[in-house]
Amino acid sequence: LRKKLTEQEPLTHLEVVEVQTSKIDGTQKYLFRLSDGNVIESVLMRYKHGNSVCISSQAGCRMGCKFCASTLGGLDRNLTPSEMLSQIYYIQRDTEERVSNVVMMGTGEPMDNYDNVLRFLELITSEDGLNISQRNITISTCGIKELAQKHLQITLAISLHSPNDEMRRGLMPIAMKYSIDELLDACHYYFKETNRRMTFEYSLVAGVNDQPVHAEELAGRLKGVPCHVNLIPVNPIKERDFKQSMPKSVMEFKKIL
Repeated sequence: LRKKLTEQEPLTHLEVVEVQTSKIDGTQKYLFRLSDGNVIESVLMRYKHGNSVCISSQAGCRMGCKFCASTLGGLDRNLTPSEMLSQIYYIQRDTEERVSNVVMMGTGEPMDNYDNVLRFLELITSEDGLNISQRNITISTCGIKELAQKHLQITLAISLHSPNDEMRRGLMPIAMKYSIDELLDACHYYFKETNRRMTFEYSLVAGVNDQPVHAEELAGRLKGVPCHVNLIPVNPIKERDFKQSMPKSVMEFKKIL
């Protein structure tokens, strides 16, 4: 029986390559190697309300967002539900602390791995799993409508990063296919189907999308949409010349919003 199980249902095994710990707040970043040699990242963040783990859903990414390092090499493959689960289980074992929140904002576009992500959600929220509430799970995505029809109670985080189509197309190739108006229509549909307000992610790039005029335009765009806006000063990467917005610019942007 063991031989048959080994042949037919190999157990998922993640190998830890490196763990980096922030000197600022103790956040820990795990670099995992998969059985086929691909590597992915997961991040443990400790808050007063509990521990959050940010996991990857793919090895690589094909979305091509200009500010993101994960997409530079393209997409290698989708992760299986067990590979997504294993990131959380390993970190729990390593820290001996319970994970109460999951954020799908690591490597990959979760909705590009739709079926496996849905199965992962089913397992992680099961009473026989970690029994994490759907409301404690956040999925970051550029695609929405199909997920709305599942009527899940997860938090949806939408990659926006620009107040207008012209700028967004320069930052995110997916914007060539869908305009911001189409995106917001899908958001209204999602809210109507789930009654869950969403989060818009906005990576602030110095001199590109962080000016007062952009904040005013963004406020006009999102007026009447039940949402939060998550302002994220972009993480500079050597392959791009994007620079992080200064704290003063971030606070001014927030104040206008």
